[in-house]
Amino acid sequence: MSATPEEKLQTRLLLDLEPVVEKELNRHLSMAKEWFPHQYVPWSEGRDFDGPLDGEPWSIEQSKLSVEARESLIVNLLTEDNLPGYHRAIATVFGRDGAWGTWVNRWTAEENRHGIALRDYLTVTRAVDPVALERARMHHMEAGYEADHGDSFLHGAAYVSFQELATRVSHRNTGRASGDPLCEQMMTRIAADENLHMIFYRNLMAAALEAEPNATMRAITDVVTGFQMPGHSIDGFMRKSVIIANAGIYDLRLHHDDVLVPVLRKWNVFDRTDLSGDGAKALEELGEFLAGLDAAATRFETRREERRARQAARRG
Repeated sequence: MSATPEEKLQTRLLLDLEPVVEKELNRHLSMAKEWFPHQYVPWSEGRDFDGPLDGEPWSIEQSKLSVEARESLIVNLLTEDNLPGYHRAIATVFGRDGAWGTWVNRWTAEENRHGIALRDYLTVTRAVDPVALERARMHHMEAGYEADHGDSFLHGAAYVSFQELATRVSHRNTGRASGDPLCEQMMTRIAADENLHMIFYRNLMAAALEAEPNATMRAITDVVTGFQMPGHSIDGFMRKSVIIANAGIYDLRLHHDDVLVPVLRKWNVFDRTDLSGDGAKALEELGEFLAGLDAAATRFETRREERRARQAARRG
């Protein structure tokens, strides 16, 4: 059975872009800082839980965090927990050989630190219900992970370019919202990793745009217009997302202004002169979508401010 045109394109891109991957991998390794999850956890606050150790059961008053910070930290951790699924997906697309395989394994190892640090912090500080958290982890991982665009290299690379930046923004804002300097320090450290990951993928996609502008532009538009966070299958994700958005931790305005627009600007997509056919059509679709998203973000901000004003008036 002969390969499809899409498969031939993907194979050619993986070969042609390997020197770019090697260059970006070396840049990443020169900039990445070694750090240790255990150093970001206040172990002295820990004590035994109920169960085999017959310690103190968890109760809500033990948590020092707001509802918004708790929900955001839970979503962030559960998202990190699904790393085996993400590793399988990215290894399937990028392969396990050469610079591609080296990057996949390095990325996975770095991402794994995030889940370790988050879970230890939340457990030791009794910030969230550990039983509910474990049940949610089991449910989320049993649901598995399937990339929205299957095994497409261009779609996958476009997705992680935006998703890594979205995760960085979410982590940083969650740390600030926690009101805990230790939590903020930890989340800032994790976000620094996510930023380096974003730069790797963003630069890879920039090279893909030069090599295959039309196909890459179509992939970018498909990803942007259908974007959803990798944790969208978390039980109760919509309710948690609303709480997180209302708190200003991650909302439509941040998604538009701090995630989509900066990456697209870096790729210079709206000033490109090498697009034709479906690539040009995809760029037009992207512009229309961003305009609609910008308007939706403004409407959300207006409603949120009105709601906050009503709540303040009732308290006054």
